[in-house]
Amino acid sequence: MLKFKRVCVFCGSNLGYRHIFSDAALDLAQQLVKRKMDLIYGGGSIGLMGLVSQTVYDGGCNVLGVIPTALVPVEISGHAVGDVLVVSDMHERKAEMARRADAFIALPGGYGTMEELLEMITWSQLGIHNKPVGLLNTDGYYDSLLGIFDKGVEEGFIKQSARNIVISAKTAAELIEKMEEYVPLHTQVAPSRNWNAEDPGAENL
Repeated sequence: MLKFKRVCVFCGSNLGYRHIFSDAALDLAQQLVKRKMDLIYGGGSIGLMGLVSQTVYDGGCNVLGVIPTALVPVEISGHAVGDVLVVSDMHERKAEMARRADAFIALPGGYGTMEELLEMITWSQLGIHNKPVGLLNTDGYYDSLLGIFDKGVEEGFIKQSARNIVISAKTAAELIEKMEEYVPLHTQVAPSRNWNAEDPGAENL
């Protein structure tokens, strides 16, 4: 089984309209603490980001927030949680998060969360990294997205073996367990050694 120490969690600066989403974020944070896993996240102190980071930090695990300069006054309210790495832009943010993490988990979220999730899936397919990518599908929030992936396989745009990249579960405990059992089945477009050493994650493979 895979054992990872540092988990990057993609989540938004909003809580959503229903408590089920904040409950899921809290549960994930508690599962990370239980397993003594450190958190890497987007650096904000509001919304689901704030809930996850504060819970992990209060549980005694390390927390690193990676945030672009432009978002500091927008997403950090009052004080930052744990350590904060301020970067120049969104591209550098994702590169740093990817390089430092052993695994990725996306909570329900908006455009930014989905974009980060899809990029990590794509990088796995390309061969930039071979780290597990998890999707916490709380109350079926991502059912439609998973359906699009299945449609991509059906129509010949996504290989069946690459569909395995996306690991999904309805609870945090189940998701982490499935991620620990993850074995890549797809043939990477290019092996990691062929990617520039400066690409995120390449140096750790």
